[in-house]
Amino acid sequence: MRVSVLLGQKALGMEERPVPVPEGDQVLVQVSKVGVCGSDVHYYRDGRIGPFVVDAPLVLGHELSGTIVAVGAGVDASRVGQRVAVEPQKPCRRCSQCKAGRYNLCPFMEFYATPPIDGAFAEYVAIEEDFAHPVPDSISDEAAALLEPLSVGIAAARKGRIVPGSRVLIAGGGPIGVITAQAARAFGAAEIIVSDPVADRRAMASRFGATSTVDPTREDTTDLKVDCFIDACGVPAAIVAGLESVRGAGTVVIVGTGADTVALPIPTIMNNELNVTGIFRYTDTWPLGAHLVATGQVELDPLVTGRFGLDDVENALNADLQPGSLKSIVAVR
Repeated sequence: MRVSVLLGQKALGMEERPVPVPEGDQVLVQVSKVGVCGSDVHYYRDGRIGPFVVDAPLVLGHELSGTIVAVGAGVDASRVGQRVAVEPQKPCRRCSQCKAGRYNLCPFMEFYATPPIDGAFAEYVAIEEDFAHPVPDSISDEAAALLEPLSVGIAAARKGRIVPGSRVLIAGGGPIGVITAQAARAFGAAEIIVSDPVADRRAMASRFGATSTVDPTREDTTDLKVDCFIDACGVPAAIVAGLESVRGAGTVVIVGTGADTVALPIPTIMNNELNVTGIFRYTDTWPLGAHLVATGQVELDPLVTGRFGLDDVENALNADLQPGSLKSIVAVR
């Protein structure tokens, strides 16, 4: 099979590799579409994200859809031919975190496109069969791939304790910010404010979920006193401003990948008894994500602004530098 491989910082190459052979509890998926994530871009440009360092060739890509073409000995053969969205992770299922239902925190996790585990910029991948989630024909291959970033938005909404009537502030009008705004709307939020300095991104957020937008370079949000603040940009100044915008006993969820260390206003957190947390991937989000898309509560197809082939992954990874870019897709087939 053909595979796009990250060989070093800003260095990609095409390789021929053997098609994976599914283990007993796995399925072999012929990859259709793969979304480009900000983490892929970080690995490509910087060679690392926090403690995860690319020190050997790595296949990027973890937002994917495809079709099951073979199954392991322990999997029902009737699954062959099924369209699926892949949850790109393999927890151990035995540790205390897994047994508590927090398999996203499994210390033995093997996650696609996180060193040293290869990802999905390839023609075929293998995954445990219960993490290959069936999708209805009403969901396109592109939208099925984007159930992964939607899962991030769902996890953020859950951690943010968003319920009908909630008031939410989201920093960042990029893909995760826009998708999280849609998730917040689906969870019943009455007011969803998206903060972003770029006018095009504010306009996109208004189209998809936001009830209002603000330009943080011109507008102060500290008087909003929202129930929940979600950082989807990773910018230290945005995180601090967001903390100051939350009501007493409100919730702050850090989602964006940015600086490793941020100076936080401790008196604000203490005096307002803020619940400050983060999310690390997700657990049990694909079925809900597929439901939200199939019922029209979340739109993913219109978020795609760039399409590239497997031979053109480098341009896909750099598409975010173009004005108006939101979400890029690599079409493997």
